[in-house]
Amino acid sequence: MEIILSVPRDARGKILSRDEAARRIREWQAQDRRTVFTNGCFVLIHQGHARYLAEARNLGDALIVGLNSDDSTRRLKGQNRPIMPEAARAEVVASLECVDLVVIFPEDHPGELIAALKPDVLAKGADWPLDQVVGKDTVEAAGGTVVSVPLVEGQSTSKIIETILSRYGFMTGKTK
Repeated sequence: MEIILSVPRDARGKILSRDEAARRIREWQAQDRRTVFTNGCFVLIHQGHARYLAEARNLGDALIVGLNSDDSTRRLKGQNRPIMPEAARAEVVASLECVDLVVIFPEDHPGELIAALKPDVLAKGADWPLDQVVGKDTVEAAGGTVVSVPLVEGQSTSKIIETILSRYGFMTGKTK
């Protein structure tokens, strides 16, 4: 069986500034479209991310992804990350059919971005207790909801990086 993957030509057109995204979201909400927001570093996109984003999109009519900038990713994940620069990560995330907008943000946490965008739904991975989700109070005060999205068991960027390093001998100096 042949599998053909294509990147939508408009993927880069889905990457907007905070102000542009806020305007677009207001337009969608005026049309009674339910907007969903989630965020992350998305250092190395894997199956778990793809399923998570698809599940988040199923919570509404449009999915907005807040993407940590390179600097905030380094502060959160350490000096060896990100692996890909923010522009490349944003384009990969935007190329997913389930993603409608991507906004790169420089802060360590998306609180200010959530306050500016005012989504109807805030989605976060099930590894986060709902009472610790940044932006929860903002979204709920505006009448929105916060939803926990299940994660794919065994999928993590760290495990993928460890496998690559181990398999190709960078940890031991030997190629396997």
